[in-house]
Amino acid sequence: MPLFSHHIFVCCNQRAPGNRRGCCNPDGSGKLRDCFKAELKKRNLGPLVRANQAGCLDQCELGPTVVIYPQQIWYGGVRLEDVPRIIEQTIIGGQVLEDLLIPEERLNKRNGSTI
Repeated sequence: MPLFSHHIFVCCNQRAPGNRRGCCNPDGSGKLRDCFKAELKKRNLGPLVRANQAGCLDQCELGPTVVIYPQQIWYGGVRLEDVPRIIEQTIIGGQVLEDLLIPEERLNKRNGSTI
């Protein structure tokens, strides 16, 4: 089997309502992950591209969070309506979406301080 060209990890972690850090999957439904899976299937991108549920990616304040490997592209504030654009422009087109990109200097930070 060939290696994945892209592996999309979608944070599906839940936190209690009102948690100060926020929550990537507030209703526990995994809708965002399911949307990625459906879009990949619709475009026949499997088995080279895969979308999986991830536990906490520790970017809660910037979520919902998605990370794409091996390219190490971190997207934050991802909404269902962003999924087709991510697949089309990032996965297929190789373009990083600046409006969703979590800048490297903000990764692994909580409220502006290093974890």
